[in-house]
Amino acid sequence: MQGRTYTADAEPGDTVKVAGWVHEIRDLGGIAFLILRDKSGKIQVKFEKDEMDDDLVETGLGVHRESVVVVEGDVEEEPRAPTGVEVTPESVEVLADADPELPLDPSGKVDAELSTRLDNRTLDLRKDEVKAIFEIRAEVLRAVREKFRDVYATEINTPKIVATGTEGGTELFPITYFGKEAFMNQSPQLFKQLMVGSGLERVFEIGPIFRAEEHNTPRHLNEATSIDFESAFADHQEAMDVCEAVVKAAYEAVDENCQEELEALDLQDEFEAPEGDFPRLSYEEAIERINATGKLDEQLVWGDDLPTEGEKALGEDVGTHYFITDWPSEIKPFYIKDHDDDEQLSTGFDMMHPNMELVSGGQREHRYEHLVEGFEQQGLDPESFEYYTKMFKYGMPPHAGFGLGGERLIMTMLGLGNIREAVLFPRDRQRLSP
Repeated sequence: MQGRTYTADAEPGDTVKVAGWVHEIRDLGGIAFLILRDKSGKIQVKFEKDEMDDDLVETGLGVHRESVVVVEGDVEEEPRAPTGVEVTPESVEVLADADPELPLDPSGKVDAELSTRLDNRTLDLRKDEVKAIFEIRAEVLRAVREKFRDVYATEINTPKIVATGTEGGTELFPITYFGKEAFMNQSPQLFKQLMVGSGLERVFEIGPIFRAEEHNTPRHLNEATSIDFESAFADHQEAMDVCEAVVKAAYEAVDENCQEELEALDLQDEFEAPEGDFPRLSYEEAIERINATGKLDEQLVWGDDLPTEGEKALGEDVGTHYFITDWPSEIKPFYIKDHDDDEQLSTGFDMMHPNMELVSGGQREHRYEHLVEGFEQQGLDPESFEYYTKMFKYGMPPHAGFGLGGERLIMTMLGLGNIREAVLFPRDRQRLSP
């Protein structure tokens, strides 16, 4: 809108055109106030009824909450106003009137169930605390991209429609692709590995992944955002170094650039960027420490995956972000390289927040014969992945990388109770619209 001023930029003495939503109307008799809200904040519009044109007063005070209006007028200092200034209107134009019966209250005075909020996400994001989550999410992605560029990684975009799944199995969404069967990609894993064998060498991607898992938990989604990194001439230790740097950069950027948003979420006093190196525990040490907590009904043994309650017990014990390394080879994917001196141990790692897993990564198997053996050991047909395996015949360097769950990073960073709060329009077993 030409000539528009954001409410946060309105200064005493200015003549402005402000546009936004009617947040609230307060009628005190001879004087009334319309609170107008836009992206930058709120501003008070004052109506002195006896001194103003009747049509102007009627238009300004007769509009329903959440209607879209344009107000032109002079800005004056008013210490009693919410932002210390107010507008005396010369004109008020209603661009779009809102239904008086709203499905939820954007002022936040009346709470709504999460399902109602997600059904009406546009209205939901008019609340400061909800909008703050997505401003922070945007800052996290900006900082992550910047850190990847700092370590000389090139951003790529890989296909989301594929002929075969990354890891096989049943956790795939099938689609019809011009009469052929295809799938929504579970991960950019295989494609980003192909890129480390190209002239790009070191790459990253931030994009959607799709998993047809029939979960119905506060921490799982069927469409999620994966933050992926892969580097030629790197081992799992170097991949962990980059992973740690990326997570710290995200926290530091939010701490530096999102104080208003943290205040909206009432986190300004408790938000802290992690300091110091993230502990690196071997899988064996992890199960020993979990068992020592005494919080599981049954003791874990070598080869067990870590149950959610085990992760939680270990997270409480460690108290910060940490890595679990040296997982048993048998429970890691075929593309994870084993240690050269012990084939029972993989170079796979997970990075954990005290509350849940955030990252899975490791050094990859770059030797063609060993890679094909890995397919066969996991019951996968190497010929189905020929587009991938054949490139390992043409000089594939040692390489390592990881995948970081974007929504889980936001969820744990902000202490959200449900991962769906970190997604604009979440997709799960029950939700396909909006």
